[in-house]
Amino acid sequence: MDGLEAGNLIPLYKPYIPQLPELDAILHSGQLAAGKYTNEFENELQRYIGHKNILTTNTFNTAISVVISTLGIEHGDEVIVSPMACLASTQPYTAAGLKVVWADVDPNTGTIDPCFVERSITTKTKAIIHNHFCGYPGYIDEINAIGKKYGIHVIDDGIECFGTSYKGRMIGNCGTDVTVFSFNPVRVLTTVDGGAAIFNNGKLYKKSILVRDCGIDRSIFRDELGEIDPACDIKIQGYSATPNNVNAYIGLRQFEDLEWRLKRQRKNAKKWEDLLSGSSRYKPIRCINGEPNFWIFGIFSDNKRACIKKFRDLGYYASGVHINNNIYSIFGKRDTLPGVKEFYNSFVAIPCGWWVDMEAKIEEIKKEGIDL
Repeated sequence: MDGLEAGNLIPLYKPYIPQLPELDAILHSGQLAAGKYTNEFENELQRYIGHKNILTTNTFNTAISVVISTLGIEHGDEVIVSPMACLASTQPYTAAGLKVVWADVDPNTGTIDPCFVERSITTKTKAIIHNHFCGYPGYIDEINAIGKKYGIHVIDDGIECFGTSYKGRMIGNCGTDVTVFSFNPVRVLTTVDGGAAIFNNGKLYKKSILVRDCGIDRSIFRDELGEIDPACDIKIQGYSATPNNVNAYIGLRQFEDLEWRLKRQRKNAKKWEDLLSGSSRYKPIRCINGEPNFWIFGIFSDNKRACIKKFRDLGYYASGVHINNNIYSIFGKRDTLPGVKEFYNSFVAIPCGWWVDMEAKIEEIKKEGIDL
């Protein structure tokens, strides 16, 4: 279920679909493939992030595939990855024939530990995949410095962090080589399904546009009759990864009240922080380098399952969200990572989204004298 709903519990995440007054006209226009709304959606993303080298894709998976091919990362190359991530963030690298090398995480943040990353670099390392766990920003400057030092690409995995900022800059505009975003149903910004890639290097960005579209240069692909021109050579491998007008239109409409939703989520987060400030059992994650989008609100507990049950009893669908991916045999060796173990054993996510009425719930908790 999209929102992890059970009974009458407040869901952990919830798809946001705005009013779509032009949808029927688009569906019957005969122009469903990439077009007007695809371009407008990309323009709006460029404005919002503050970066011009943005292209959108039909899925998050294809965004990663386009990035891998654009960067020239090949079968057998190594990539350093956090196991505290969604499988959608980790499987594409294995599917491309790359060797995933797990990095340990800082147990206080769930994001990769820069010192561990640097120790994991070999001559086969071609990229560091920096996941910002559940919307909480990691050590971006430190990881980027490591990438620069060793000449290795850094990819910010923003699957859950659209709208998150780091040291006053939007993630996607923090100087990282590449950033990828997911726009699947339960993300802060959704196109129902889709993704995006942002390239800090203009030449790579231009290459990625070709990679996204089967290697086709659309400016010379057809002749004056609209026929495919045999003089247009296809020189690089690519994908059929362009997003359609319907999904792009849905994404474009998301921007109308995106800021309201983010402000509401941050306001809810502050109320959770205040409510739990005196708790001896639950400790909120502290973010010192930026402002999360509060896709969820993260807390630590010394009894994870009891904590999940407690908040579900209060009416909130609490969850651990992700399990550490290094337990899966598909990735090979199951490394022992102490930071990952500590974080996974204590992390719980509780609802914090725009749909949560924190005022009413806080009053109920106070009135009933519920011990947190």
